Amino acid sequence: MNYFLQLFKLLPPELAHSFSLKSLKILYKLRLLKYFITFDDNHIDEIEFAGMIFKNRLGTAAGLDKNGDYIDALGELGFGFLEVGTVTPVPQDGNTKPRVFRNYKENSIINRLGFNNKGVDHLLKNLKKRKYKGILGVNIGANKDSSGNQRINDYLICLEKVNKYADYITINISSPNTPNLRDLHSEANLAKLINEVDRAVEDFKINIPIFLKISPDEKNESIDLIIKLVESSSIIGIIATNTTIDKSNILSKEFKVIDGGLSGEKLMDESTKKLSYIKSKSQNMPLIGVGGVLSREDFKKKIDSGADLIQIYTGFIIKGPDLIKDILGN
Repeated sequence: MNYFLQLFKLLPPELAHSFSLKSLKILYKLRLLKYFITFDDNHIDEIEFAGMIFKNRLGTAAGLDKNGDYIDALGELGFGFLEVGTVTPVPQDGNTKPRVFRNYKENSIINRLGFNNKGVDHLLKNLKKRKYKGILGVNIGANKDSSGNQRINDYLICLEKVNKYADYITINISSPNTPNLRDLHSEANLAKLINEVDRAVEDFKINIPIFLKISPDEKNESIDLIIKLVESSSIIGIIATNTTIDKSNILSKEFKVIDGGLSGEKLMDESTKKLSYIKSKSQNMPLIGVGGVLSREDFKKKIDSGADLIQIYTGFIIKGPDLIKDILGN
């Protein structure tokens, strides 16, 4: 598997991403994947979180499998849960290429993908036919050309369509690559969105957990308002955090000037600080930690900072399936 990982690193980022996932899917269909990924997880106890039972605390973050095309193959790797998306009501191409930049020297990636996906109806077909029996979350967003009430309505469309085929739903207001999306972090805008989500939960009789995924770039005062709004709503918890637009800790001058969201090693400290802050303000808030996990030590640090579950994305891209073994193995 390491040989293939090194080979994929020679390809352009998006092509490498596609090839690697397609390779996993082929190995899965040939029933060979289990021979490439072997580690003993019998020592790991199941955990209950937000009314769901997880075989372990490690999952994939949204963005790895945007359209749910690889659910069964990824599920074979040993993850305790998967989160697919971000999905929008209408298919969209996302931003212009190049839009993904790998900084292997600093174990980081910058992306400005812009919610490129095949639309919620395509994802829905994959959700209905999946064989994977583990916990599956769906991350939902708004189309790039939506604004105002239509932007909020985009979330409601996705909520209505996927809630019967997902174990939980994540409302993504934190991507830096869709214009003005992060404005939904403001008190007035978020209150309006949450009020509509509350109404949709009642109208559609949604009985699965809903999470809010936030930005690491918000000030603590903003986080306080978000916690207050979430605690008084049908949203049960927070996913902290998405990528950051802050490139100040990047050493490479080449990567400092690239627009987009930074993930990987350079996100770890800031995302974990936000996680710890939320925990300090709301002891009982269900929390999922994500951002910069590249080792078992990073995983443990997120748990110690208040996370109940942990997601990986960039670490998986950089280190491959060995990262799962490093975190969950003996």
